[in-house]
Amino acid sequence: MCARSRCPPGRGARAPLRRSTRLRVNLRTLVERSVIQILAAYLAAGWGLLQFTIWALDWWQLSTWWVTGELIAWALFLPLVLVLAWRRGARHAATPASAAAAAGDVACPPSSPDAAPRSVAVLPFLNLGASAEDAYLSDGIAEEILAALARVEGLRVASRTSGHAFRGKDLDVRTLGRQLGVRCVLEGSVRRAGTRLRVSTRLVNVADGYQLWSARYDKEMADVFAIEDEIADNVVRVLKSVLRGQEAGEAPRVPRTDVRAYEYYLRGRQFFSASRLKSLHYAREMFEKAIEIDPEYALAHAAVAEAVALECMFYPSCGSDLGDAERASARALELDPELADAHAARGAVHFIAHRYEEAERDFREALRLDARGFDTLYLFGRMCFQLGRFEEAAGLFARGCDVREDYQAAFFAAQSYEALGRREDAVRTYGRALGIVETHMELNPDDPRAANMRAVSLCRLGRKAEGLRWAEQAVAIDPEDAGVRYNAACLYALAGEPDRALDLLEEAVHAGFGNVEWIRQDPDLASLAGNPRFDRLFSRAHGC
Repeated sequence: MCARSRCPPGRGARAPLRRSTRLRVNLRTLVERSVIQILAAYLAAGWGLLQFTIWALDWWQLSTWWVTGELIAWALFLPLVLVLAWRRGARHAATPASAAAAAGDVACPPSSPDAAPRSVAVLPFLNLGASAEDAYLSDGIAEEILAALARVEGLRVASRTSGHAFRGKDLDVRTLGRQLGVRCVLEGSVRRAGTRLRVSTRLVNVADGYQLWSARYDKEMADVFAIEDEIADNVVRVLKSVLRGQEAGEAPRVPRTDVRAYEYYLRGRQFFSASRLKSLHYAREMFEKAIEIDPEYALAHAAVAEAVALECMFYPSCGSDLGDAERASARALELDPELADAHAARGAVHFIAHRYEEAERDFREALRLDARGFDTLYLFGRMCFQLGRFEEAAGLFARGCDVREDYQAAFFAAQSYEALGRREDAVRTYGRALGIVETHMELNPDDPRAANMRAVSLCRLGRKAEGLRWAEQAVAIDPEDAGVRYNAACLYALAGEPDRALDLLEEAVHAGFGNVEWIRQDPDLASLAGNPRFDRLFSRAHGC
């Protein structure tokens, strides 16, 4: 429980401390905006003018009303001078944020490391092992540390996509940190030789390039969980000193299992992040291999449930059995009732089965256990969007973006704002989604879903011709994918080309896209309402 809930204002030892902190912040703001400096100059100028007037009275024998009038004018102009000084300082202070907003970024951290003290980026760890196949291990360890830090209250963690954009680039860590808008950067390397594991890490201060902390671990592979925990703990410990007395939570523990099962789980997570049908199949295979080694690995059971659920959501004609996801999520909850991932997976199953009340209970329980769980926020947001609860959906997607800079979460946040009629928020958020997806596609140029969302974001931002090119590119990457065709149809509907939109929408429905509730609520298809082809198609989809 926080101190605020224990001590009402004006009572307890902490209240004066909070008031003094606010006072320091206000004084610092006045100095930063040059209000204090301008006030001092105004007072000095007034004093000088007053002295000159007194001298002039004696020299030219003027009336004393000159002094009185001068003092009245000086006092009347004082508030105006202060207001103008404050506004001038505000414009200068807002310049970096305004530039970011113009570029389409929302809630983007300031470029100065001093202005973002509670932030860190985790770079992909280098694989120094003899086998290139061990890259999944170095990536997986970095990913687990990043996920643990992202769940710590009081810390801002740059997204996995942002960090991976700098893989293989020989950049000074200070330059890299400034580009990511973070205060500190965690980098490391992994070398495996048989059952031995060497992990080297260092946390670097972006402002001056000095190491804040470094460590090397030479242990057995079975100790990988302790290594990850210790690295995350040390990053939080060091950053607590940067927080200057502000509270920060503890890094969550990595669930223990047989190390061989954990390796398969890490391989599965690599495939899972791609969200394509084949990659989801591969992810499920890896998670199931982890379960073969450790049948009581609750996290792997939850991962199987979520992989199957996403197959059924994105690729309803692929033949996946939602019952498999239901059984896997039930087993995960049986093994670990306090595992947030298990409740989120169960919520996903109920959501796809249209059991919305049960799904909402599961998602809320998952958020109670882990308020910063990205998968929970994203899936709960999709359900709210599908049910037309756009305000809730926008909030959930925005919270998801705070945890992980994900192009899908940003895109659907923008769509939610669009559905609410909040055009300004929608445009800014489409800009953010576009920036994230461009970075993503530098690493994943063959991702048709990303290409689709890139296309729609471009069209929403008024870049129609470029958007249409990306729509056709998405269909060319995976011409058999129903979801790709559906998203391309949305784009053409937005672009004012209903015939092409309906062609693609018909192909999507024939290929198995039958999510009627989503079609009903999707604002991208609003221009097709009332079109006889659309009404017939909608009825056909409803019968799927």
